[in-house]
Amino acid sequence: MQKRLYNKEPLNKLLVGNKPMFMSSNSYLNRIKRKYKNKKAGFSGTLDPFANGCLIIAFGQYSKLFKYMAKTPKSYRAVVWLGAQSESLDTENMISIEDEKKIDLTLIKNEIENLVGTHEYYPPKFSAKKIDGKRAYDLAREGIEFEMKKSSMTITNTKFISYNHPFITFESTVTEGSYIRSLAQILLEKLNSKGTLSYLRRLNEGKFFYENEKDLNPLDYIDLEINKYSGTKEWLFDGKKISIDYLERKDDGKYLIVFDDFFSIIEIENNEVTYLLNKVTL
Repeated sequence: MQKRLYNKEPLNKLLVGNKPMFMSSNSYLNRIKRKYKNKKAGFSGTLDPFANGCLIIAFGQYSKLFKYMAKTPKSYRAVVWLGAQSESLDTENMISIEDEKKIDLTLIKNEIENLVGTHEYYPPKFSAKKIDGKRAYDLAREGIEFEMKKSSMTITNTKFISYNHPFITFESTVTEGSYIRSLAQILLEKLNSKGTLSYLRRLNEGKFFYENEKDLNPLDYIDLEINKYSGTKEWLFDGKKISIDYLERKDDGKYLIVFDDFFSIIEIENNEVTYLLNKVTL
């Protein structure tokens, strides 16, 4: 008798996974689906195959919550390999390795500190950005010619970790859509040197940190205010239209309504109340 790979019953679960290096985020998600025997799952914040670390994963109804969650800023630890050259700006597509001169430690520390601010840059072609619906790194691996659009990223904090020639290790806290490989190239330009990333780990996404895949309560991470509801619970349980008169907050916006065993996300607009997500089980 063939063993059933997945459970029939949907599973509501939120966790942070620890994606390994050299595995796509989709492949890692499939591994987690098999582990918890449930097909309905998604992730937020694609990590490039080269990178490892924090990946937010949600099962069942919780996979619809990503756009309401506080997932920024994001922090990374990166290692720059001086003298190494790569098409993908990491160790996946190496071109050459040459000796590079040692750099003054004070200069390195100063330039890492000076990365704080907003930078314009071109994302790497070997990245998870989508070009006409396809991942840029898939197009690059197929040898298809395409252009990347200039983007901007804001660095809110940096931290020098170590310099053991030819490796520079630092941490940075960045806004959504930032590419640390591109940030490393900005640093290298300031240091008048060449190199590539040899390691990249995402430490966190906002309040999300990897903690051995422990179960997380989505209400601790949803970035919406709770709106007190004075009507009957059954009205929301059955998905009936509710009146603004039963809500404490009447301003336009998106809100949480929380009960002991489920919650709903509503939107108020022009005194009308609509459900964005209803009866999400806790």
